[in-house]
Amino acid sequence: MKQLLQDARTGEVAIAEIPAPQLLPGCVLVRVAASLVSAGTERASAEFAGKNLLAKAKARPDLVRDVLAKLQRDGFSSTLRAIRSRLDQPRSVGYSSSGTVIAVGDGVTDIQVGDRVACAGAGHAVHAEIACVPRLLTAKIPGSVSFEEGTFGTLGAICLHGIRTSGTTLGDTVAVIGLGLLGQVTIQLLKAAGCRVFGMDLVPLRAQLGSKNGADGVSASVEEFRDLCFQKTGGVGVDSVLIAAETPGSGPVNLAAELARDRAVIVAVGTVGMDIQRKLYYEKELDFRISRSYGPGRYDTAYEQKGRDYPIGHVRWTETRNLDAFLQLVADRKLDLASLITHRFPLEEAPGAYELITGGTSEAFLGVLIQYAQPPAANALVETIPVARNVATKEKLGIGVLGAGNFAQQMLLPALKELPEVALVSVCNATGVGSRHVADKFRFQQCTNSEQEILRDPAIQAVIIATRHHLHANQVLEAMRVGKAVFCEKPLCLTEEDLARIVRARSTQQTAPVLMVGFNRRFAPMAVELKKFLSEIHEPLAIHCRVNAGYLPPDHWVHDPEQGGGRLLGEVCHFVDFLCFLVGACPTEVRAESVGNPGQYRGDNLVGTLKFGNGTLGTISYLASGDRVTSKERVEVFGGGSVAILEDFRRLELVRNGRKQLRRSRWRQDKGHCSEMQAFVAAVRDNLAPPIPFEQIVGSTLATIRLQHSCQTGEAQAIALSEFVASALQSPPREGNHQ
Repeated sequence: MKQLLQDARTGEVAIAEIPAPQLLPGCVLVRVAASLVSAGTERASAEFAGKNLLAKAKARPDLVRDVLAKLQRDGFSSTLRAIRSRLDQPRSVGYSSSGTVIAVGDGVTDIQVGDRVACAGAGHAVHAEIACVPRLLTAKIPGSVSFEEGTFGTLGAICLHGIRTSGTTLGDTVAVIGLGLLGQVTIQLLKAAGCRVFGMDLVPLRAQLGSKNGADGVSASVEEFRDLCFQKTGGVGVDSVLIAAETPGSGPVNLAAELARDRAVIVAVGTVGMDIQRKLYYEKELDFRISRSYGPGRYDTAYEQKGRDYPIGHVRWTETRNLDAFLQLVADRKLDLASLITHRFPLEEAPGAYELITGGTSEAFLGVLIQYAQPPAANALVETIPVARNVATKEKLGIGVLGAGNFAQQMLLPALKELPEVALVSVCNATGVGSRHVADKFRFQQCTNSEQEILRDPAIQAVIIATRHHLHANQVLEAMRVGKAVFCEKPLCLTEEDLARIVRARSTQQTAPVLMVGFNRRFAPMAVELKKFLSEIHEPLAIHCRVNAGYLPPDHWVHDPEQGGGRLLGEVCHFVDFLCFLVGACPTEVRAESVGNPGQYRGDNLVGTLKFGNGTLGTISYLASGDRVTSKERVEVFGGGSVAILEDFRRLELVRNGRKQLRRSRWRQDKGHCSEMQAFVAAVRDNLAPPIPFEQIVGSTLATIRLQHSCQTGEAQAIALSEFVASALQSPPREGNHQ
């Protein structure tokens, strides 16, 4: 399929041929008929992307601070790689479209294939031939409403929410500042609600259009508009002001204060400066509010991504209900949207729409639509697109990749690309944009939207799994079932039940291909040197691993118990495995306790203790409450009259018999990603033993899961690995037996 993408470095847009997005649970696949270009949001995005690095830094000082902290902690090479990876990724653009449902995901029961829908949401209702959209970001289009009118659904919901935020009621007088698309639709909605409306825009043509759309008075002059509002209200001022302008200046918010009556409400719907003159607001005791997008539910992952609607008795107007209400007003012919459309571009000429809205031409515009050709018959939803011609040979190991996020792009794929014995055959990501970008960047032969295409491709001997955590277990099992070697980025799975399934499946394979988990730290050069140093000690060790993990917001997907499993399962597993590597065995007992939570953390401040059979004791302090400038990882080992300190895999200090050895890496941090890929590829090609013994993978995974149990119960958890494996190898319960 075709999609419009924006270059993150230059802001330029172009049409790309990419696989259609995968159909996700709780979502629908929509064949798009038309989409609306946002002159405000999309122009601002293009202008920011077009800035040089210095200008971007001035606009986003928060990102500069993050870069400097990473530079100090991880070194120049790692930081530069991360920056380049971010800037290389193309951006999907668009957030308002309409089309026909062609597939329905699990959990969606009130929308059917063939329904006409309006779609909302950046990253979902994009400018593409096919879009995957969460159910609660769609609304059915009434039969009398055209697709072109349906593309205004998102914009209409924004306007409705702005009006509701102002508390405007029947008979109120309302001033609307800014008569672009937002302002024009807002005027019509206010008139349909029985209000008196006055509008202003510095562009005379837009002011005139506002008058045609029902405004009781308009002006293209600030002074004249001020006089108009007071004349029409008997010198009192308006009841509320809706600011629909888009400008970095604060003129609109201070003009609004002048127009408003005593104790009026002012709402910022558009993006404007907010350097408020206190005297103006104080003397009238004005109420200044910001309208957030389409309404309640916006930016709530549980609502938008998981489909957990708010009860109507508690939240009358959610973003979905605003979409529905707006489309019904269009169906009732309360609004005239045709008068707002000035330009239509077929998808193939869509870059011209961006040239128009960014000022590349001097032509006036308002509503700009992109139109999509409708195929005579439904196209196949499975798409595989050829990209490069580096055809795999018998001398090369064919690799397929599931998941193409930041980690895969920054760590795994660069390492694989450098191996001459590897042929990168195919990559599959949930979004077609990610699949195509990674395929182009790393010279894959093809990209696809089908995991099954990769699993059944005979040219692929090994599969790299780098998807979100909740998908790992089933993808590992599927790859094992078809006889592929598997490299699974950590964690292997999130539950003991899934771990048992993997153990059981492994036991049934007569010639088991390599199965490896991405515990990269054990392959780092400094870790190997540390292990060698410790091998000369023949007494129990005391090991302390301190991780300054950094804060993640509560809505980050890693915290989601259904997708990420939490940071203990998703990240602490690294350090459990690293301790197992240093000791040369798996723990026999684990215990963990969370640090007191003041409310801003999600259980990601904890201290875990691991006991080993030889008497060694290890502790892991995993903390999100520190400062990122401090080193992220520090491992200290004591025993046998020796001390070893490993800091961020850039500094290793080894002390014995009063002599100190010091290793430093000033510019580059090496956590073992390249070495682990080399080890995996060599094991698969040359039929060598797995780089990490399977029993160690099982043991560290089981220890991590039981650390989670200990955190929840407050009790120590014993680990008898042989007993767990024996239990797993017993016949699974028959279908229907849920005891």
